Parts: sequence; structure tokens; C-alpha cells
Amino acid sequence: MVTTPKLKPGVVSGKDYLTLVKSCKDGGYALPAVNIVGTNSINAVLEAAAKNSADVIIQLSNGGAAFYAGAGAPDSFQAKVLGAVSAAKHVHMMAELYGVCVILHTDHANKKLIPWVEAMLDHGEQYYKETGKPLFSSHMVDLSEEDIDFNLSESARLLKRMVAIDMSIEIELGVTGGEEDGVGSDEIDNDKLYTQPEDCLRAYELLSPIGHFSLAASFGNVHGVYKPGNVKLRPEILKHSQALVSQRHNTADNPLDLVFHGGSGSEKEKIDESLGYGVFKMNIDTDTQFAFAEGVGKFAFANQKAFLHQIDPDTGEPYKKLYDPRKWLRKGEETMIARLDEAFADLKSAGKSIALKKAGQIAAE
Repeated sequence: MVTTPKLKPGVVSGKDYLTLVKSCKDGGYALPAVNIVGTNSINAVLEAAAKNSADVIIQLSNGGAAFYAGAGAPDSFQAKVLGAVSAAKHVHMMAELYGVCVILHTDHANKKLIPWVEAMLDHGEQYYKETGKPLFSSHMVDLSEEDIDFNLSESARLLKRMVAIDMSIEIELGVTGGEEDGVGSDEIDNDKLYTQPEDCLRAYELLSPIGHFSLAASFGNVHGVYKPGNVKLRPEILKHSQALVSQRHNTADNPLDLVFHGGSGSEKEKIDESLGYGVFKMNIDTDTQFAFAEGVGKFAFANQKAFLHQIDPDTGEPYKKLYDPRKWLRKGEETMIARLDEAFADLKSAGKSIALKKAGQIAAE
């Protein structure tokens, strides 16, 4: 029986990142990749991971990073960059406190957002000089709407820069339907929703000699939640892609490290099937957004007067304990955590953290 090495809690990168990915694939489980927009959502993800004794992936889209910096930031591009940097530093500090391993990621960055990725790498290189580790574990470069030659060559160019600071890259082949933070479209030819195994082979042959990459191969994935039957997931595409690479290069099974995009609302049996084909990461955003809103909304509806008056106009009762942001934001955190409990169970990652535990935690168990 192979024993997975334990890792120091915190943001993982380089060899530790690969150790965590291998643990997922060998153990037949995956990590939820949760999009965040502020400290409340970051802290909810970390709390959920610690509660479930699971490791996790925290990621930001460009819009989420801009919101983190503040909607009133005077320079929108710098807000996207500095918001991401600020969020990353928060995660570095808090992940260790919560005692879990975190893969820190950025989400979809299409062609027009390559300057955003490069600006974050500027900060990442400086951080690496100061600390010996990168700000992020990996950046996603989503050039799936471009010609595949440009997609792969540009990904290779950026990966060379990332490898120098112990980073990985995530790429996408085929297109995830729907739209997320201005990236994507509902108007997509159906055949583009399904990646060809030969394209996955091309990516492996070009990128693996440079450094580590993960691959979001589309198998009918769509951002958002739709009526049952509207989304046709075909996980067998992942199986065929893995088999082709393994056969051509005489590798072990499932040589590709695969990503499941558009996880919100997906059929549980399709999620389960994908875990057997080398999926270690499943993006979940729409469901966690709704979960946070649901908690806040229910509290606000139940205490409507407190959101309209500081003092009850009829009784004179003060409402400070109810409109205090710490009260209703916490309700959002709690319902987001409950949705992540479900995600950890679906992905079979609950109880499988490979983070070293503190002496107090071990004694408590």
C-alpha cells in the first residue's frame, strides 16, 4: 500500500501541488474549486474544508478579483491585478491557520485577459524572490475560442514563465457553454462542447516537456444551472482522451490531470463517473453563489424591519444586533458551507486531507 506524503498546511505549489493532485487521482476523489469574491467567501471555503477534513481549491475570476479590490477602484485593470494579489496573500495567511492544503488558482482568462495573467506573474515573480514560493499555484489560460495552434503555442509560452517560479498552468480545449464574468457565450456550435482526444494528445506532447499542466477538456460542460436534460455530459470523452495519450506514450493510466468545468447542477452519477477518468478538480461557482445569497435572503426576509429601520417605529426596539453585517454575512457563510459539505461528499474528498495536523488537532481526534 502506497502512503501519500503529508504536506504542511497552506497554499501548495510546485512538487507539493503535484503530490496533492496525485493523491486525488490515486484515491479516486476530486477537490471542489470554488470561486470567491471577498474575505467572506474565502473564509467560508476554508471553514468548510477544515470541517470536512478536506483540501480545497480557491480561485478568482478577473471579475471576482476586481470586486475584491473594490467596485470603486479608479483603475479597473489594476483592480483586477491587485485584487487578485491581495486575495492571494489573504489565502496564504489564513489557509495555514485553518490547517488545510489549498491550491490557489485564477479562473478563465481568454485572449484579451492575457495581460492580466502576465501582470499577476510580475507580482508572483517578486513574491517568489521574497519568499521562495509563488503567489498562486496555477493560472488558467482559456484560449479555447481561438485556433488550437495559437491556444497551445501561447499556453506553452506562458507555461515557460510559470515553471520558473514553481507554478502550473490550466488550459481548456473545447468550449464550456454559458458565460462566466464576461468570458464565454451561449451561442456555441454543439461540436465545440466536446473535445477531441487527438487535441488532448497534442497538448500533452507540447506542454508536458515544459512543465506541469492541467486540462479542462470539454465533455458537454456548461456554466450555470439549467433544466434537467438541457446539458448532455459525456464523460467517456475523458476516458478516450486518457487512453489515447497512455497508448501513444506508454504511460500509466490517466496521464492527464483533468478539470471538470461547470460543475454546478451536474448529475451526480456523471460527476462520479468522471472521477474514474483522472478528474482531480471540479469548478463550482453558481451553486455556491446561490447558497450564500439564500442564507442572507432568508435572514433578511425573516427580519425585514431590521433592514428598513434602526429602531422599530412602533415599539422603539433597537435592531443593531440584526442589521450588524457580521450577523447577516455569517448567515451567507453558513449556507455556503452547507453547500460545500455536499460538494466534498459528491467528490469523495471529505476526510482525505493530506495536510499535517497540529498536535492539538491530533489529540482532539
